[in-house]
Amino acid sequence: MTPRSLRTSWRRVILLLGAALLVSPAAAGAQSARSLAMGYADGVFLGDADTRGPWLTRAAGTGADILRIEIGWVAPNTATRPPDFDARDPADPAYSFTIADAAIVDATARGLRVLATFTRAPRWAEGPNRPAGVTPGSWQPDPRALEEYGAALARRYSGSFPDPARPGRLLPRIAAFQVWNEPNLDKYLTPLRKNGRSFAPAHYRRMLTAFHRGANVVRPAPLVVTGGLAPFGDPFSRTKGHRIRPARFVREMLCLREVRRRLRGTSCPAPARFDVLAHHPYSVGAPRRRALNADDVSIPDLGKLTRLLRAAERTGGALPRKRHRLWVTEVSYDSSPPDPNGIPLARHARFLQETLYLLWRQGVDTVLWFAIRDAEALETRATNQSGTYFRNGVAKPAAQAFRFPLVAERAGRGSFRVWGRAPVAGSVRIEVRAGSTWRRVRTVRARRHGTFLLRVAARGRPALRARVAGERSLVWRVE
Repeated sequence: MTPRSLRTSWRRVILLLGAALLVSPAAAGAQSARSLAMGYADGVFLGDADTRGPWLTRAAGTGADILRIEIGWVAPNTATRPPDFDARDPADPAYSFTIADAAIVDATARGLRVLATFTRAPRWAEGPNRPAGVTPGSWQPDPRALEEYGAALARRYSGSFPDPARPGRLLPRIAAFQVWNEPNLDKYLTPLRKNGRSFAPAHYRRMLTAFHRGANVVRPAPLVVTGGLAPFGDPFSRTKGHRIRPARFVREMLCLREVRRRLRGTSCPAPARFDVLAHHPYSVGAPRRRALNADDVSIPDLGKLTRLLRAAERTGGALPRKRHRLWVTEVSYDSSPPDPNGIPLARHARFLQETLYLLWRQGVDTVLWFAIRDAEALETRATNQSGTYFRNGVAKPAAQAFRFPLVAERAGRGSFRVWGRAPVAGSVRIEVRAGSTWRRVRTVRARRHGTFLLRVAARGRPALRARVAGERSLVWRVE
């Protein structure tokens, strides 16, 4: 064999080996490293033991990792601060942690992590002269009081605090606390504007930083998560408006301004301190439909917030100096039934899966669906019918979609990108319908609750499903 033909033969071998790697299950599995934690936000988890117990069990059964539980600011709600109240001491008898303790113990016992959140300040921790008509607990909450509450929460749920209800036992450790809910709405934080200027973003920055300082009295320190922002706002006005658009709120909170499409830092004597930026990207229409306004943020628009977050990390407007995470602590769609204005059950399950995929693709590492069960239907006001279960405990298709999500999208001529999250560890078979049978087209290894991403070859608009260890996803039909 001549040297030239030898070089040609080795070049062919290398090309064949490269092609084999591109289609091997191991190569496909290499794309499954980035995880996605999933869970629910639902008030049922704070209910009495007989009510919350079955729903906690269902949450664990559908593959949830984490629950968002609204524990409240459980200090005395008096006009003036009690004179002997030590707000930093989690054992102070003026605190009322009994309900929160029980819910957190029950959730942890089922292997679920807890994101504990609170909104609304006690009266003594609000700013002075709250106007009539303003929601109680929303008026200029005192950052110093938030720092004290942060210290009390971190100490109580550090994993080393005695459980008053179980002598000889300790309360579980909580890894994350969320400060407030949707602070860009005047329903939760007021005033949004003051003296004709934006006020809430800067005040919330002080609240957040103070809580972070308090929570860092323990080691390891818990994660401090920003209040998830509502997705839409009003046009800015000096005097009117009940909502600030979320991207504008984050921009001002992180001391940024945009000049000729470039983000620059502004004067920021006390930058925001937190670990996770949270958002609530509810969408009008299908999950891939973008918000119309540049400062509103729906499901496919998370890049707007990521851009601000990374810029603030460079300018020092987001501390500590590290890469901050991005969570979605509420998102959902209502289903029909029971909501006559909701979407059909099959599409409800499809939208859930597509929402998870789109958020994961944008770098979100934790998603909480609102909620696990439908709310009680009331004639007097609209309620949320977005559960993965009906109120009576019967599962919707969305429950299976939550446990074993699968999404396929076109990735080129004759190929599709397939994403999913395995309910159990094992070898995941990707199958395509061929007439009345199912044909395996790819296999990928996945750990329990591990994501996978791979390409499959198929023509037209195929129907796909995934199987692992006796479990099966819903069928995904490419539209």
